[in-house]
Amino acid sequence: MGNLLEIDNLISVDNNLNKISEKIQKGERLDFQDGVNMFNTSDIHSLGKLADYKKRQISGDKVFFVLNRHINPTNICVLSCSFCDFAKKKGDKDAYEMTVDEILNGIDDEMNEVHMVGGHHPTWEFDYYIEIVKSIREKHPDLHIKGFTAAEIDYFHRRWKIDPEESLSRLKEAGLTSMPGGGAEVFSPRVHKLLLPGKSKASRWQEIHKIAHNQGIKSNCTMLYGHIETIEERVDHFIQLRDLQDETKGFLAFIPLQYQTGTTQLTDNPATPIDDLKMISIARLMLDNVDHIKSYWVTIGEETASIGLNFGADDLDGTIKKENIMHAAKAKSPGGLARDKMVYLIKEARKIPVERDALYNEVNFYND
Repeated sequence: MGNLLEIDNLISVDNNLNKISEKIQKGERLDFQDGVNMFNTSDIHSLGKLADYKKRQISGDKVFFVLNRHINPTNICVLSCSFCDFAKKKGDKDAYEMTVDEILNGIDDEMNEVHMVGGHHPTWEFDYYIEIVKSIREKHPDLHIKGFTAAEIDYFHRRWKIDPEESLSRLKEAGLTSMPGGGAEVFSPRVHKLLLPGKSKASRWQEIHKIAHNQGIKSNCTMLYGHIETIEERVDHFIQLRDLQDETKGFLAFIPLQYQTGTTQLTDNPATPIDDLKMISIARLMLDNVDHIKSYWVTIGEETASIGLNFGADDLDGTIKKENIMHAAKAKSPGGLARDKMVYLIKEARKIPVERDALYNEVNFYND
């Protein structure tokens, strides 16, 4: 599937896909209307074939995963985003705050990455975040520390008047090595106004990632889909990410995040596996300058994630160990996958499992 001969002979019942196929083979960049047409197509098989072809040009048959741990230091948050089941207020029975020792106890020497995001805590001082990062670095000097979304960095500015340039520089000095891509949601001003009152806007998210990239801090990028956003808003989000990547070349991977209905119930029609596979495929084809596209098993489940590896994705993310944000919204995936299960899911997709570190340096191959 996906070699040059097959893509040359691909003839879709959707003439728009045939035109897109020609552009892809010529190395031409897809435009806004191409993105809309791909979302509207009913020929998911041909779309996946195009995305797999593009994926093979970048990473061949390899599919990556990382041994990591998600840590959410607190779920106490000053915001009240309409889509969020994770955030709590001080005094809520499910509210929690982790100590540095509790955070350190959740990390072991086998891990290659710790992924750290949390609520916008109303009283924690910025120095406490520095202490967390510095303590992890001192105990695990070789561990990659990925931490704090652009929304959190913006909150540090609003709460303590610490400019992003300074907060990122201080976090990097303490041991931070990259940033996650969360907090982007959908760049649409309409969606932002309706769902994200008080949260940093799209332009601010992009500004902070640009600052991070200029400081040598790589990051991921994301989109939250399957709620009230339109197809056109999804495509516009892709193009804005692509434009920023053209400028900074700082994004490591794109992660499509399926909205988990949980108790917020923003839609009566949650994303289906077909929607998930379309998001993965279209991300691969529109984001021609982002090397890695994740099939994020946490939100779409193991089975769909494995199928997504033939629809343009080349990364399953990680073993995670524990994840609170999506599971607070009743995500149906298991709380963590072990190395053997990751290898199994990748081999089921007839790909070659490659254990990586956070910067996509290859650690181990599992091709026997």
